[in-house]
Amino acid sequence: MEIARRDLILSAAALSLTSSGWAAGRGDRPLGYAIVGLGTYGLNVIIPQFAHCTHSRLAAVVSGDPAKAQRVAAEHKLPARSVYSYENFDSIRDNPDVDIVYVCLPNSMHAEYTIRAAKAGKHVMCEKPMAVSVAECEAMIAACKRANRKLMIGYRCHFEPFNLEAMRLARTGAAGKIRYVRTEHGFVQRSPEAWRLKRALAGGGSLMDMGVYSLQAARYMTGEEPIAVTARESTDRRDPRFTEVEDMIEWTLEFPSGAIAGCQSMYSANQNHILLMGDTGRIELEPATRYDGNRMWTGKDGREREITPPPGPAKTQFAGQLDHLAQCIRSGKEPIVSGEEGLRDMRIVEAIYRSAREGRTIRLDGRA
Repeated sequence: MEIARRDLILSAAALSLTSSGWAAGRGDRPLGYAIVGLGTYGLNVIIPQFAHCTHSRLAAVVSGDPAKAQRVAAEHKLPARSVYSYENFDSIRDNPDVDIVYVCLPNSMHAEYTIRAAKAGKHVMCEKPMAVSVAECEAMIAACKRANRKLMIGYRCHFEPFNLEAMRLARTGAAGKIRYVRTEHGFVQRSPEAWRLKRALAGGGSLMDMGVYSLQAARYMTGEEPIAVTARESTDRRDPRFTEVEDMIEWTLEFPSGAIAGCQSMYSANQNHILLMGDTGRIELEPATRYDGNRMWTGKDGREREITPPPGPAKTQFAGQLDHLAQCIRSGKEPIVSGEEGLRDMRIVEAIYRSAREGRTIRLDGRA
């Protein structure tokens, strides 16, 4: 059943990269997004992507910096009423131009602004990780259900052509029976003052950031849910960057089929890699989950054949993600990476931290 669910996700993701799921010719206006948080990601990554969207547009900005918010609004020809602060955010309920709120804030603020957006009657896209605890994830899901609003998590790799093709190859048996997945994600976080290194803002270290890519890859490459996890942390607490959060953490996931995943995240080395090995071959991506420039190979025991994903529309993974939620709102369908998907990851994240802390394997299937 889990593999069937994953196949459905893969098919839906591929569909979202085209316009075939949209009621062509209806003339419906693109749905309006309010971007909450004008940091590097919201301002320099997400906002420029609306130029590539078919069904979405920038409708408002929310920032604690009034000058920046007004400048961005002017650049994108937004009216003054579409500029919000964190203090007057709740008045966004009165703006009919805003259909969706995209939360691009530090992790510890995800739950608050998702819940406030739902109460304001807006659908929500929330960046990963969904929140800093299982309890917060559950509260976010409940708030959106009470308001009858959609909740989607910003898992952009489900809209990235190389990752989609890797999933398809894995499902169709290109590597045979899946035996092992290895996935490592990290970068060198140099500034001790970065918000990602503050527990109160990030909720944790590299696991709460780059580790989500490794965890997601293990799950979507195998098409299974893990039944057990064993983890170990390696952090130099003398390093001023890591006085509050972990640097490197590695964990092993066990799956019902007998497949194993070896995963890592780190803030002291650059890595971006996914490798799936089956009994007849392998699928490898490196870099695997960058914003662009990803590459992929297949082979029996090495990089024998480089793979180029099938040609598709000129739409980036970010635009595909933005438009997918708009399409789901129009059609009434659930996003392929809904709040429940974010909750699944957070349950595993909490188990990873517990395993590393207690030095033992943690079961995820309810067995002792």
